[in-house]
Amino acid sequence: MLIRNATLPDGRVRDVRVEGERIAAVAEGLAAEEGEDVLVATGKRLLPGMIDVHVHFRQPGFGHKEDWTTGSRSAAAGGVTTVVDQPNTDPPTTTGTAFDEKASLARASAVDYGLNGGVTADWDPDSLFERPLFALGEVFLADSTGDMGIDADLFDDAVARAAAADVPVTVHAEDATLFDESVLPRSTESSGEQGEPGDESLDRPDDDADAWSAYRTPEAEAAAVERAGEVAAAHDATVYIAHTSTPEGVDAAVDAGMTCEVTPHHLFLSRDDLEELDTYGRMNPPLRDEERRGALFERLADGTVDVVATDHAPHTREEKDASIRDAPSGVPGVETALPLLLAAAREDRLSYERVRDVTAANPADIFGLPRKGRIEPGRDADLVLVDPSETRRIRGLELHSKCGWTPFEGYEGVFPEWTMLRGSVIYDGAANAFAETRGRNVRTAGE
Repeated sequence: MLIRNATLPDGRVRDVRVEGERIAAVAEGLAAEEGEDVLVATGKRLLPGMIDVHVHFRQPGFGHKEDWTTGSRSAAAGGVTTVVDQPNTDPPTTTGTAFDEKASLARASAVDYGLNGGVTADWDPDSLFERPLFALGEVFLADSTGDMGIDADLFDDAVARAAAADVPVTVHAEDATLFDESVLPRSTESSGEQGEPGDESLDRPDDDADAWSAYRTPEAEAAAVERAGEVAAAHDATVYIAHTSTPEGVDAAVDAGMTCEVTPHHLFLSRDDLEELDTYGRMNPPLRDEERRGALFERLADGTVDVVATDHAPHTREEKDASIRDAPSGVPGVETALPLLLAAAREDRLSYERVRDVTAANPADIFGLPRKGRIEPGRDADLVLVDPSETRRIRGLELHSKCGWTPFEGYEGVFPEWTMLRGSVIYDGAANAFAETRGRNVRTAGE
């Protein structure tokens, strides 16, 4: 294929030739070769496919929420060409056997993928590090979010082992000792994740959606990021802070020489939205106040933030329709992240170059994917074509995730005309159609 007159993220208008799975040339005035399909992209933007390094596609164990087919198709429809799945499935991806089971399921993916291993008290680092591990993922620092939580000693040991194996560590940084249990309403059903509330919670109604944000304090994040930085320095480890939700957390990561990601829900939503979202706005870390949300977006726009990743974590409506204490945490986002960022770029709230950097170039650099992340000769032809003049309202029932809802209902997005993976169009937006392609594990593919 020859893509003619496409506007690249830096504003240059260039022709892009695709041969096989790779980009063969990026130049002005390329002549069409015999038998070559020519696509005129005048006035349209061509971007590298998004690398979403933080998704939960739920298999094995929770396939009623999402599976590799529905999750990866949702990714492709949103311009995501590579995903990295996190380890808190059932069984958790903490042993070689569990890793191999998930790898078998992931072969159904429509996009390229990586698999993060994880840490629990029962993890098996020897068998885990024998696998083509993408990273040691979502190590919860002194957290109480469930089966993947570990204490400080095990965190230190995990970081040391990962550093010795030259594997980066993705950290969920919240210090549970700084959570404010007193603000949570009493549980009508025991979720098994929190202890008993204090007397102050008796005055807080069961339907107070803001209680989760009050409970998981901003101070808990900043303190955990600082602690992660200390451990990283002690072991000369590469540590990446997941879903940083506060400007204080971002600044602490930068000060410690670590990289960090932010999510679309922390960039575009705040506690002001919780009255409407209710329990559909519960996630970990929680939504923050509007002032912090604005400061977080400023750090995205000015280049401080390294990566935008979605923490795509779908649940069914039936599961979300519970009290704020008992509802599960997490929201879907893999299909809407790039469209939301492109809509912001369309409004000059950030540059298209920043969109490219935080969704593709930086993730490729941080996690060692030399064939991905940029529109350059020799790179994989993972490409997304969009028309910035065309926006569409986001509707949960029109998205491709199994859960069928979105926290961004009614927001404007710039969606792909098509998404290409390694030279093949895998999603046609006009036809809302997917090709019968299969992604590859980016580690076993020689990356």
